[in-house]
Amino acid sequence: MLRRALGRRLSGASPWAVDAVITGVVQAAVTIPFVVPRPADLPPATWAMYGLTSLQVLPLLWRTRAPLASLLAITVAGFGYLIVDGPGQPLPYSPIVAIFTVAAQAGLWQRRATIVLGLPLVALGVALRENTAREHLFSLFLFSMVYALGVLARTRQAYTEAVEARAAELERARMVEAERAAERERARIAREMHDILSHAVSLMIVQAEAGPLVVRSDPDRAEAAFDAISGAGRDAMAQLRRMLGVLKDDPDAARSRRWRGSAPSWTRCGGRGWR
Repeated sequence: MLRRALGRRLSGASPWAVDAVITGVVQAAVTIPFVVPRPADLPPATWAMYGLTSLQVLPLLWRTRAPLASLLAITVAGFGYLIVDGPGQPLPYSPIVAIFTVAAQAGLWQRRATIVLGLPLVALGVALRENTAREHLFSLFLFSMVYALGVLARTRQAYTEAVEARAAELERARMVEAERAAERERARIAREMHDILSHAVSLMIVQAEAGPLVVRSDPDRAEAAFDAISGAGRDAMAQLRRMLGVLKDDPDAARSRRWRGSAPSWTRCGGRGWR
């Protein structure tokens, strides 16, 4: 959980800030050999040597914007440091970070150039420092492992982006399907309301037309006709109340009740009688 939260925070941070923090950490690491006591048989560490060490660290500030250029600048400063024979470092911190960045973020031709140029330069650096088979094997192993970790990081990032893109696509498809379902629900409700009103109005029209014909000759039939008209109206309003009650109880159906944001005409005209 903590790792995921830290990863989200770092992913949302500015690249300048992330590079600055990494540069500061590497600078602190390479400073340690200059502050611990040195054996008497070794030359003292000077500010010039420390300056050359810092020159190997400063290019990390541009590692994400110019990965290969940053690695080349670190390599040049590293060979300069080998010439002056400064205090040794437990690990080549700056090259490790730069190689990882190239493998993880750089383009294809930059990664190929790093492999083609990196291996001979690593062998040359070992030859200038300690030309032993042990150092050559260790340096080759370290270069390969750091580069492989960068490739794994790039692959994982690509996989994560693909999964996120797939999830976004599925979410869009779900929203489209939900909209279609809402459209179908609105059409169904419109058909049901149309059927209810059509049936009630048709019945009232028939009874209303028959009423004047029998009002004088057969008052009982006329009264029954008017009762039928009233009953049909009450039945239509009861069914409409029941449907609207279902819509009110169902949030999804209630949303489908709003036909493109406007109420149906019958609620604006004749709804006051039964609300």
